[in-house]
Amino acid sequence: MRKKARFSSLPTATGTIARAAYARALEARLEVESLLKSSSLTSQQIKNSQVRMSVKNQIKFLSLVAKELPDPFLGIHLAENIELREMGLPYYVIASSETLGDALRRLARYSGITNEGVRITCHEGKDITVRFDYVGVSRLSDRHQIECFVAILSRLCRQLTGLSFSPTRVKLAHRRTELPAEIKKVFGCKVSFGSDADEVVYPRLADTIASVNADPYLNSLLVRYCEEALSNRRVHSGAWRLKVENAIVPLLPHGQAKMEEIAKRLGVSRRTLTRLLASEGCTFVGILDALRLDLAKSYLREQNLQTSEVAWLLGFAEVSAFNHACRRWTGKTPKQLQSAGAESFNGRGLTASIFSCGAFGAPTLFLNSRLFNRLGRRNEEDWGC
Repeated sequence: MRKKARFSSLPTATGTIARAAYARALEARLEVESLLKSSSLTSQQIKNSQVRMSVKNQIKFLSLVAKELPDPFLGIHLAENIELREMGLPYYVIASSETLGDALRRLARYSGITNEGVRITCHEGKDITVRFDYVGVSRLSDRHQIECFVAILSRLCRQLTGLSFSPTRVKLAHRRTELPAEIKKVFGCKVSFGSDADEVVYPRLADTIASVNADPYLNSLLVRYCEEALSNRRVHSGAWRLKVENAIVPLLPHGQAKMEEIAKRLGVSRRTLTRLLASEGCTFVGILDALRLDLAKSYLREQNLQTSEVAWLLGFAEVSAFNHACRRWTGKTPKQLQSAGAESFNGRGLTASIFSCGAFGAPTLFLNSRLFNRLGRRNEEDWGC
């Protein structure tokens, strides 16, 4: 009797994107071994395509390589040159589909074989919307992997149809202040950053566009193989801390990152969410504060963003509340931090360590509640609860 597949709690990926980044780093003569070590990756994982790697570690590696090159659009540049057949079985079942609509549905169904940390869904209505949701991995930490995914999707659709076919719009949750003309050509449509979701939207007619390599007999056979592979690669949805974090990010600029709203979106009551987070040594307020600190680091590095804009992006109703939070985090005002540069955040950074969820287990809750008051928490509204 066949043993039942064991579920993984740590999302993994085949590592195709990380290996492409590794090759790019070698070409640039970077210290690749130190970059791998900093990403908790090994040479064996990179050199052996049969060895999977943590999605979290892949994201970290892409970020480090992009910084060292430097290449702020590394994911997109990688997508332009990756051999699509390296996607393996999912590529062939997609490529042999009868129509582009079928291909997109196959992509949504079997993408988890390649990367368990991103769930792709295909929503059909007036348009066809391909949506990317992060599972067991923080969306906040990623930029290059998701941009690589979207660029590969655009390239794949053109290859399957043999047409210069582009989506009608692309939405990405992370923020960028500008997009060079050559990068815009990759997508062929308007790209909106700082959106409430990661989505690629195609016109409804895409459903019936014939695939140039359609092979219904081969496709039927590959679907069976994919179903078997998928059943062996099921992954848990991940920690509640990550679910809450990923739900908070798109709601911050709209002032809707309240615990009631997050609980509703996650399909639980506020009381249940509090209990679930407590089991991981977390509090909602702690997650929200640490998340705001991480985002503040990123936004304040962009010199063209005004303090008032950053405050809005972080969900503060008043600039004064943002100033108060920055002083609590670092002892400095936002303008002082922008003038001094990113290294300014390496000073006090007290809140981030205090509210790091699950680092010390359940006792962290006791530390949170006592240090919370010492740090000057004034009221629930100040924290967006």
